Amino acid sequence: MSSSTLNVLDLKQEKIRLLHLSWFAFFLSFVVWFNFAPMLSSIKEAFDLTNQQVKALMILNVALTIPARVIIGMLVDRFGPRIVYSALLVLGGIVCVAFAFANSYEAIALLRFLMGFIGAGFVIGIRLVGEWFPARQVGLAEGVYGGWGNFGSSAAAMALPTLALYFGGPDGWRYAIASTGVIASIYGVFFYWRARNTPKGSTYFKPKKSGGLVVSNKRDLIFYIVMCVPMYLALATLTWKLSPVNLGMLNSTTSLALYVVLAVLFVVQISQILRVNSDVLNNIAIPEMQQYKFKQVAILNVAYFVTFGSELAVVSMLPLFFMETFELSAVTAGMLASGFAFMNLAARPGGGYLSDKFGRRKSLSILVAGLAAGYMVLSNIDATWTIWVAVVATMCCSFFVQAGEGAVFAIVPLVKRSMTGQIAGMTGAYGNVGAVIFLTVLSFVSASDFFLVIAACAAVVFVAVQFMEEPQGHTAEVNDDGSVALIEVS
Repeated sequence: MSSSTLNVLDLKQEKIRLLHLSWFAFFLSFVVWFNFAPMLSSIKEAFDLTNQQVKALMILNVALTIPARVIIGMLVDRFGPRIVYSALLVLGGIVCVAFAFANSYEAIALLRFLMGFIGAGFVIGIRLVGEWFPARQVGLAEGVYGGWGNFGSSAAAMALPTLALYFGGPDGWRYAIASTGVIASIYGVFFYWRARNTPKGSTYFKPKKSGGLVVSNKRDLIFYIVMCVPMYLALATLTWKLSPVNLGMLNSTTSLALYVVLAVLFVVQISQILRVNSDVLNNIAIPEMQQYKFKQVAILNVAYFVTFGSELAVVSMLPLFFMETFELSAVTAGMLASGFAFMNLAARPGGGYLSDKFGRRKSLSILVAGLAAGYMVLSNIDATWTIWVAVVATMCCSFFVQAGEGAVFAIVPLVKRSMTGQIAGMTGAYGNVGAVIFLTVLSFVSASDFFLVIAACAAVVFVAVQFMEEPQGHTAEVNDDGSVALIEVS
């Protein structure tokens, strides 16, 4: 059994070098994905945008990420992380440069929508790191990958305004954003040159069918289809936000067309799921050693819904919340609120480590319970609190949120190796679904009630986690020659 400790400075080990290659690819994907947020004031001025148009850009930036994570998951399982990550970084970098030099609101809106695809980069590394690290180290390794890579959004917020000033002039923001795209594309080529899908001598297992997860029985098939519904509801909610009844960025005809497109896509996805599960539908037994329980996937989905979903939502509203509650300047409020995201560097690897060390279900249970308690505390923050106590409460809550994310993805690679990309894609998509739902709730209720809603969701997820089964022993995959390979998961 491998030690759960990991020396990230031991660059003599090939797997450590691969880990650094991977988290930096994820880091760059997040820099590119979030590079326009710190430049919004300059973009607003350059295009003379209304507040409604700015809000629409922010929604468009995340809209495509939900289906993109599912699609990227399928591509990773089929073609391998090396080529998919490289292609995503190169193409994402090109779209980024095009955005930087676009000259109309329609163009930047379309390109920002397309940029949502690079937000799916996270999924690729989950499968890649899972290939390189044994079960007793995979949680910590995935935590380092996720936590350090996630810091790309904060790095963009800190570095890009300075970079824009360095370039200077009214187009400084354009060159600052374009430079991140150029770096991402160059790194995409470097990644292809240096990365490998598996350690030497290991097999990269691919699903026998592509187009959806292959499940083990009819009950799981129904469960899988039901779990697809919230992703489309979230996309419908985004459409509603842009429709005439809300932000008014789309006319009624376009809104209706998008609802129809979502309905058609849902039918297409369900038909693909039924196609890849034809054996189950035809009562052809799946060999016992190849079976897995879909409830494991579903529980990870809802756990990420409440962890990463709440993180994205809270990061979006926290600066304004601090500003209004404590009558702070925008700069001060932004700096105090940044502590929530900053915790990623240590908390996410910490959650993965706890999962490796003390057990998957127990760790996730404790962290989700802590998250629920944390949001209960945040719901009580008001002007009578001293600022430093409010900031400490926020950062404590943030630890449980991000450590919970680390604990979720400590389990994802252990469910079914050949479909890790798709499982990671669906789980990652649920994080974005959570953000959409929680931010929609925030548009109807006070900040205090918003925190209480998240706490209530976390309490429900805590109950769900009790039904998760601890990964034990080995899972089986079938080689191309028909021989069986056993993969240790505990």
